[in-house]
Amino acid sequence: MKKLMLGNEAVARGAYEAGVRLISSYPGTPSTEITESAVQYPEIYCEWAPNEKVAAEAAIGASMAGGRAMSCCKHVGLNVMADPVFTVSYIGVNGGLVFAVADDPGMHSSQNEQDSRHYAEAAKIMMLEPSDSGECKEFTRRAFELSEQFDTPVFLRLSTRVSHSQSTVELQERSGDEIKEYTKNIPKNVMMPAMAIKRHVVVEERMKALSAFAETTDLNVVEDHGAKIGVITSGISYMYAKEALGDRVNYLKLGMAYPMPAEKIRDFAAKCERVVVIEELDPVIETFVKALGIPVTGKEAFTLLGEYTPAMILKAVMNEDSAPHYVQESPIPNRPPVLCPGCPHRATFYVLKKLGLTVSGDIGCYTLGAAAPLQSVDSTICMGASVSAAHGMAKIRGKEFNKKLVSVIGDSTFIHSGITGLIDIVYNKGANTVIILDNSITGMTGHQDNPATGKTIYGEETKAVDLVLLAKAVGIERVVVCDPFDVKRFEEVVREETEADEPSVIIAQRPCALLKYVKYEGRCKVNEETCRKCKMCMRIGCPAITWKDGAVKIDTSLCNGCGLCMNICPFGAIEKEA
Repeated sequence: MKKLMLGNEAVARGAYEAGVRLISSYPGTPSTEITESAVQYPEIYCEWAPNEKVAAEAAIGASMAGGRAMSCCKHVGLNVMADPVFTVSYIGVNGGLVFAVADDPGMHSSQNEQDSRHYAEAAKIMMLEPSDSGECKEFTRRAFELSEQFDTPVFLRLSTRVSHSQSTVELQERSGDEIKEYTKNIPKNVMMPAMAIKRHVVVEERMKALSAFAETTDLNVVEDHGAKIGVITSGISYMYAKEALGDRVNYLKLGMAYPMPAEKIRDFAAKCERVVVIEELDPVIETFVKALGIPVTGKEAFTLLGEYTPAMILKAVMNEDSAPHYVQESPIPNRPPVLCPGCPHRATFYVLKKLGLTVSGDIGCYTLGAAAPLQSVDSTICMGASVSAAHGMAKIRGKEFNKKLVSVIGDSTFIHSGITGLIDIVYNKGANTVIILDNSITGMTGHQDNPATGKTIYGEETKAVDLVLLAKAVGIERVVVCDPFDVKRFEEVVREETEADEPSVIIAQRPCALLKYVKYEGRCKVNEETCRKCKMCMRIGCPAITWKDGAVKIDTSLCNGCGLCMNICPFGAIEKEA
């Protein structure tokens, strides 16, 4: 049976067919749908973990116990789970263990373009890289088999286009789901120095075996078209190259991205007059091939930045221009991302800008608080850094600067990695103000539940983390819960807490406007008779509010009736439609 599937759906299907027992992940675009899709298979226990490190450790524990397990993340999530991942490379597996990591060339939803292939080499872990949905499913199955065959965790590397594109998948039955026997094995599983130094020897022997396997595996495929030009590529770059170049070149497609097959590459290159390496992001393949003494065309003809296109490849390899499919007669207007109409974060940033505060930002929808006209966020680094970075800023700039400084962090991100930063502030006698933007969901990645929502990935009721009690438990005595749409009160709270000479937490509590249970009554409209045209309402950056023909207009097709503009207008000129 064949079915059209997203790459991420196909990975979930591959996990099901491989007999996976547990998937623990933290949502991160473009990997999120793997775990969400796996929920449909009752044979797989799925969960959202508080962060990627915890998710990886849960999967490692399941593998130790004898079940096949997987953890899924985006590329920056791999940074968070790196500590246990590097160590489990030494430990190896019992049940098969796979880490699916989705890179984001072009930074569609990320703060950098890091290349996860470097982790495979650094951690000495095999990496497979599918190029379409069919391979996503099949490579996932194979990854678990190879994991157990070579006693190693395996990386499955995806990218945005592979994860979010559709192609046909051949469905098969589930197998391999027997739970293996668990045996206490201290030398293998306890990574204290005396044990780990011996396991390092095992890892190096494993790498030799994997390198030999790379030479013969059908994961690495040669397509010989009798051409003079040879292309070495992998993943989505293979699909782009095939579209651009067809059968005019020979291909060596590396489905096993690490370790790479040295002799297979030498044999392939020997049959070609010219060899081109096509790979997005870093020159990982190119560097390996050049180290073999093989001259290739690589990044000098392409770019280290962003995604590739068939047209780019055609130009670089054949020096040909592709014919445009259409002619754009007028420029396309920019459509920058904005906070949604009714977004609870909009009011928070309006107040912070009004008060002229320095805002240490974090990862989430609220990063858009840096965009015009709000322009409140001063910095965004990584998950949880808003709290820790602000603590460092305050220690350098002093007490008076701290009174004009706040951190903003979402409820899910706070649980992910903000709690330890808050402990740092208390323990080291800081006086920072931390605003937790509690919108009752993990918003940026598509409304996943988290430990603060009180529901599991299955929608089942569970214990919800009480953010007030948590803050008090780590030593915060000043904790205030406030609705940011009560703009006057929220401004008073922010003024008061930033003036305090001790650390404080403000929980800006209002649910995401896109949640199904959030229903506002009516739509807002401008009373033209009472409007003074002060443009105060324009300062909140709501996409439903525009200035047109010398007057403020509210687009009722965009307005959801949240009423924030009514709370902002000093003249009561905005009202609900009858």
